[in-house]
Amino acid sequence: MAVQRALLVCLAAAAFVFQLATAADHTVGAPGGGWDTTTDLQTWVGSQTFSVGDSLTFVYTSNHDVLEVTAANYASCSAGGPIATHTDGNTVIALSAPGKRYFICGTAGHCQQGMKIEVDTAAASAGTPPGSSPGVPSAESPGSSPPPPPPASSNGVSLKTCLAVGLGLMMMMLLAF
Repeated sequence: MAVQRALLVCLAAAAFVFQLATAADHTVGAPGGGWDTTTDLQTWVGSQTFSVGDSLTFVYTSNHDVLEVTAANYASCSAGGPIATHTDGNTVIALSAPGKRYFICGTAGHCQQGMKIEVDTAAASAGTPPGSSPGVPSAESPGSSPPPPPPASSNGVSLKTCLAVGLGLMMMMLLAF
């Protein structure tokens, strides 16, 4: 019985480590653009699925910055009273909780030119279908076509689901003995 419990603990630890290892790093605007005024950031956001444990990487030149702001400041492109300010040119933001977060460039006029993203982080769960994220803002406007689906490499939900089911079956087999 002690061996079974030790095995169970090891399997649970392995599942936890795997979850951490499969977290995605989303480089803002990649692969064809970046955190700049020429990239269609709304289309980029619409093509991504963000989950707890993922991270956002902003790569930018010295004439830009990254401000995390409130929903009201996002809507009005106001850089006043940001939640956080980043100016290092290579900013990594951990998506550690579900919910919406708002990022803009604080350089005058850049937010109005489209340098802003709203990220809706979904709780990590095996029940979210691949390629979808409840509440992620759509890049669609009336009369436009929907954004392309995310690349298969941008989400590991199917792999996570298979491994979770496999580990669950293994645990049930161990407990049966």
